Amino acid sequence: MNNSFIVGIVAWLLPGFGHLMQGRWKRGVIIAITVWSMFVIAVLSGGAYYPGFDFKDGSLLYLLNVFARLGNGLGTGISLLFLTNPLPNVAAWATFEYGGRFLEVAGLLNYLAVLDALDIQRGRKK
Repeated sequence: MNNSFIVGIVAWLLPGFGHLMQGRWKRGVIIAITVWSMFVIAVLSGGAYYPGFDFKDGSLLYLLNVFARLGNGLGTGISLLFLTNPLPNVAAWATFEYGGRFLEVAGLLNYLAVLDALDIQRGRKK
């Protein structure tokens, strides 16, 4: 695959697939398992419902939260589906806030994986 744009979009939408497209099977599978596991744990812990920060809490914290959650690619859409019909007692779960942080860390980790896939594609890294 010679198109950096396509590699970047695929790597962002589906964590690990940017590496798989380039024949880096071991690295791609490890990234996919890690990011998707963190995402699933976050959603099962109630992280998709966790509101994080509002703009009134501070614009920098809010933008950081939005940026981190958008890093999940396709997972962002999945987590937004859970937000449409939240469970009534989800805020009482002990894992509620941890799930929100897991969701953010999964997104940030995926950003690093996208950069890694692009570096490999451009020949800057083996």
